[in-house]
Amino acid sequence: MANIRSIKGMVGLVTGGASGLGRATVERLISQGASAVVLDLPSSDGHNLATTLGDRCAFAPADVTSESDVMSAVALAKEKFGRLDLAVNCAGIAVAFKTYNFKRDLPHSLEDFSRVITVNIAGTFNVIRLAAGEMGKNEPDADGHRGCVINTASVAAFDGQVGQAAYSASKGGIVGMTLPIARDLAPMGIRVVTIAPGLFSTPLLAGLPEKVRSFLARQVPFPSRLGNPAEFAHLVTSIAENPMINGEVIRLDGAIRMQP
Repeated sequence: MANIRSIKGMVGLVTGGASGLGRATVERLISQGASAVVLDLPSSDGHNLATTLGDRCAFAPADVTSESDVMSAVALAKEKFGRLDLAVNCAGIAVAFKTYNFKRDLPHSLEDFSRVITVNIAGTFNVIRLAAGEMGKNEPDADGHRGCVINTASVAAFDGQVGQAAYSASKGGIVGMTLPIARDLAPMGIRVVTIAPGLFSTPLLAGLPEKVRSFLARQVPFPSRLGNPAEFAHLVTSIAENPMINGEVIRLDGAIRMQP
């Protein structure tokens, strides 16, 4: 077990860190003795979250698709905490629209499709490429390890439903780039892993009626409930601590396979 790493003392950058899966990840990092930079939109609750969590948490108002914004967030991690060990990509958006709505004689908006692809794929890649540059400056441990990148895809990458063309394509893109980026960064001792969550109790689902939430929960074979964001966060830290997990996509979904 000598090569198992400890999350304590690590410095993480979490996109979409002010809510949902990202917030749970930030909270777990802090509770486990790590430091965290919350990267989220200026309009988010990131500032309040960082203030609440104390000196080992900082807020970087940023858009993941902006090179300068993400560079500033990476620089903040270096300036405030001295290094960057972990980047967790949780930021993402979704739209729901059929490829062509024949009742309304209306095609899927190309602008909406492009926006989802840009935020979810290009935004994730933007963070990876810039965070990796900073991680590469770390002194390697005895295993040659310098850092770890963890992305968030979705079971929609594999089981896309009606109206999810844009979202599924974007999450499939994240799945598809996991292995080649892991191979790109392997010589520098930087791992790349993707989590594909199923149905989780996030702010998006919290806004649905209880009847709908209960129906969705029953679709999960076991445990038959919505996932708790803390369970996602637990997997993030487990991946960060285990150096042999690399280049892989892990479904975190209670064995659900989405129906059309």
